[in-house]
Amino acid sequence: MTGTTDTTELLLSRIRDVADHPEPGVVFKDITPLLADPVAFTALTDEFAAIAARTGATKIVGLEARGFILGAPVAVRAGLGFIPVRKAGKLPGATLAQSYDLEYGSAEIEVHAEDLSAGDRVLVVDDVLATGGTAEASLQLIRRAGADVAGVAVLMELGFLNGRARLEPALGGAPLEALLQI
Repeated sequence: MTGTTDTTELLLSRIRDVADHPEPGVVFKDITPLLADPVAFTALTDEFAAIAARTGATKIVGLEARGFILGAPVAVRAGLGFIPVRKAGKLPGATLAQSYDLEYGSAEIEVHAEDLSAGDRVLVVDDVLATGGTAEASLQLIRRAGADVAGVAVLMELGFLNGRARLEPALGGAPLEALLQI
């Protein structure tokens, strides 16, 4: 955690557990109460902007979809560009695509090829690190575009899913910062 105990407590207090969503036995971590609270949302944005400054990021990548909500204000606060990484087929024009494996099947994400280039240092922002598949694929896309990875910043890390272990080799020494460990 990069913030203070007060910030941690504030963020935790604004995350709601929703039982049996999206399927029985799953406890979904709903961040909409956090987003609805301007004090909590500002505290979160400030924490991520501080990480961007510490890592020397020049651009923020947000992962579809909640990474867009969190990453865009971070980019504005930090004075950096924002790049959306989307599900395949959602971006117009020339894209770079990266496939990755899911628990059951596979998926593909894309970025506009011209949005990242050599000299860019990119911080990936998302709400949750679960199994690490999407974040790992985003790091591969960033490097394929010629940019460097400044790090990954997430609101919550679901430690029991071991996403950090999967992601660490792809980070290549760049930091992974989770504001909350669940």
